[in-house]
Parts: sequence; structure tokens; C-alpha cells
Amino acid sequence: MKNRVIAVVGPTAAGKSDLGVTLARTLGGEVINADSMQLYRGMDIGTAKLTPEERRGVPHHLLDIWDVTEAANVADYQRLARAEIDRLHAAGRVPVLVGGSGLYVRAAIDVLEFPGTDASVRARLEAELDMRGPGALHARLAAVDPQAARAILPSNGRRIVRALEVVEITGRPFTANLPGHEAFYDTVQIGVDVPRPVLDERITLRVDRMWEAGLLAEVRALEAVGLREGLTASRALGYQQVLAALAGECTEEQARAGTVRATKRFARRQDSWFRRDPRVHWLTAQGAELEDHAMALLREAVTA
Repeated sequence: MKNRVIAVVGPTAAGKSDLGVTLARTLGGEVINADSMQLYRGMDIGTAKLTPEERRGVPHHLLDIWDVTEAANVADYQRLARAEIDRLHAAGRVPVLVGGSGLYVRAAIDVLEFPGTDASVRARLEAELDMRGPGALHARLAAVDPQAARAILPSNGRRIVRALEVVEITGRPFTANLPGHEAFYDTVQIGVDVPRPVLDERITLRVDRMWEAGLLAEVRALEAVGLREGLTASRALGYQQVLAALAGECTEEQARAGTVRATKRFARRQDSWFRRDPRVHWLTAQGAELEDHAMALLREAVTA
């Protein structure tokens, strides 16, 4: 696996994190996070961030690097992720990229350049977002770029604004600026495939565990350091719903149920994103069998 990257991808709650740790331990590798919300400090419970014990001694990189008040920037992530990949290659270690943020994965491993920005266009769109809300802008995006609208949550105002900005300054759909599947690194992508009914059950159980583990207290603590003002972090699954409950906009039970529904929708979008990439090798096994199948796949890649 020298000078290769392993990417473990798929929808939330599929079991990517555990598989990534196992592969890194087996191959003498280290994990690079590709979950956009795990980049934020203090967002632990709601993002299902592995605890130090669950990492089993495997170094993890690009966790807890941004304050919740910072807006996520995939171009910055690309620079940071590639620096980690290059460093690990130089040290003879195997980079194992793990996460379900599709654009972040592609930014790390594919030839992908990002269009510039226009401050005046961005300011106008953000003012419209504040005035009319994300739903109205999402409807406009659906009219000019249906593919982008399907990939971006209607509640994710910042990403909607970015997509509309790119459309306006380039004259092309946002998705037209994404190139074909041209690799920047020699990568083996492993998709963790879980039947939808099973995945839905896992998501419900995961949200229940998050509530039991103290998600409300975590959100209250983060609210005190600016979470509500964070353009990206405040819209994270679970955090957005709990913030609404803390503001009296819904009950705690409504927030929990809303988190389950939103997470299931998001998992379907993640699955659709990765299914469009023909290079992903999908594995349906679970537990030790999944690990065995993944290692067999990697051995075949080495032989090839």
C-alpha cells in the first residue's frame, strides 16, 4: 500500500470509523478525518467522534481543528488533508481517509479546483438568506442546478449561497465545476454498504445514545462559546435541532425526532453521492467479516 490512500466512505452510522481504525492498525497507517463536522472542537457527542479509547492507539488527524464560530471551507480542508497525506507517505505510513462528507473526500483525493469568490455577490445572497430564509434560495438553486439542490440540504443556507454564487460568477451550474473522477492520489475507496432498514434502525439508536450521553449539555456549552453564530457548525445535524429546543422553538422530544428524520434524509443523500462514483468498492458484510473482506480487497489492489 506504499504511496496509496485508503478511503473508507458511505452514509452516517454505517460503521466507517471502526473499519478505518482496524485497517490503520493492520496496515501500519493513520486516520485522516473526512467528516466536515468532526473538524470542530467540542462537537463530540453529536458527530459520533471516536473517543481516545475507541481509536485504539491509532493516530487521528484533522479532528478538533476549528472553533465552532469558523465557517467550514473545503478548499482549506483540501490543503490540510493533502499535507497530512504527503507527510504520512514520506514517513512510510498508510493514510486512511475516513468520513461521509463527499465533497471533502473528493477534495482530498481527486483533481479538484474550487471557483473563486465575489464578495459583492456573496454579500447580496447572504442578505437574501437572512431576509427570506434558506428554503427560498434552495428553490432557486433547484431551478438552475437540480443536481446541486438534491445534494445540498434545504436547511444548509451557507452551502446554498455558495452554490448560487458559483452559478452567478461562472455562468455554469455549481455541479458543472466538479470535474470527472480524475485521481490526484492512487486511492482504494471502500464503501460500507448497510441495508436501508438496518441503517435507519442504527440511526435511531445512535440519536438515542447521543441524548443519553449528554448532547443537550454539549450544545449548551458550545452555545456559550458562539455555536449559535457559527454559519456552519450551528446547522450540524442534532445541533441545529437542539438549538431550536433551547430557543423554545420546539420541545426536546420534537428536537430528538427531528434529528432522527434529518439524519435519515442525510444518509440517503450521502449514499447517492458515493454511488455516483464508480471507483467505490461496496462491501455489505459487517463486523469481523467486513474487516476480512476489506483486507481481501486491498490485497487484490496491491496485486493488481
